[in-house]
Amino acid sequence: MTIPKKRVLSGMQPSGLLHLGNYLGALENWKSLQHEFECYFFVADWHALSTNYADTSRIREFSRELLIDWLAAGIDPERSTVFIQSRIPEHAVLHLLLSMMTPISWLERNPTYKEKQEEIKEKDLSTYGFLGYPVLQAADILLYKPDFVPVGKDQLPHLELTRELARRFNDIYKTPVFPEPKEHLTKFPKVMGTDGRKMSKSYGNTINLSDSEPVVRQKLKTMVTDPARVRRHDPGNPDLCPVYDFHKIFSLPMIQAQINTECRTAAIGCIDCKKLVADRIIERMTPMWDARAAMVSHPSRIDEIVQDGSQRAAKVATATLAEVNEAMKI
Repeated sequence: MTIPKKRVLSGMQPSGLLHLGNYLGALENWKSLQHEFECYFFVADWHALSTNYADTSRIREFSRELLIDWLAAGIDPERSTVFIQSRIPEHAVLHLLLSMMTPISWLERNPTYKEKQEEIKEKDLSTYGFLGYPVLQAADILLYKPDFVPVGKDQLPHLELTRELARRFNDIYKTPVFPEPKEHLTKFPKVMGTDGRKMSKSYGNTINLSDSEPVVRQKLKTMVTDPARVRRHDPGNPDLCPVYDFHKIFSLPMIQAQINTECRTAAIGCIDCKKLVADRIIERMTPMWDARAAMVSHPSRIDEIVQDGSQRAAKVATATLAEVNEAMKI
């Protein structure tokens, strides 16, 4: 007798091109999860509207680029269900139904709500869509009744809201429709951008998965280093250097130790140090670039994968919504 696999669900917003931080923080984890779990991975294009409602011109483009990057990074449509959120209208319906019973105070206490308003001051985020996006997120999750949701520690409040809504629904309608998903905690490596801040689309400091080799090398050439190291013969401090953070991710331990020692004694300069880590990053990215080129040359294959994945996802979503309607007697 075959024991059914536990189910995992996760998604990404198509708010820009994917970068190394996305790959190291999420895609590598997804790639390993699909060998152990029944995985559902979706493009959260409706979520992109929560901050980009005034300019939707590139959402379709970014959605497609995101799918290409997933597949190139090793997400296997034979092992995982890959789909686009807006292809499954049940997401919107369940969001609407859950919003009817969600206390406003639950949304206002969300730590990300005020943080993002402070961070993205150039956009008007005083909208219901932005305040209520955790309810849409809860609908995305509960619709597929996953056992686990991959999250970092900073995302735990969002998952807890999902669990609270599951409990509230089950209690109000006296029917155990929604199981409470558990967190699958993911350790995200420290990935710095070319300006020394956290790698982020909003900072414009990313190394994108779709960048070519010359572009990657040029971005690394201009990457900031230890600010105290002004001249070639000045000793440096790798602990303060974003380039060394890349060495800790991509270089062998022996090379890391060598760079650590030689930087502190000025035996190696920043240019040579950057070239060494650039070689390692290019080595890691080359198989993805090759897979990406193959995907781009066969665009119909991407459409087929999304169509198949959306059909599989729709079967689960339709069944769950039928249970919801029955419980609510609507």
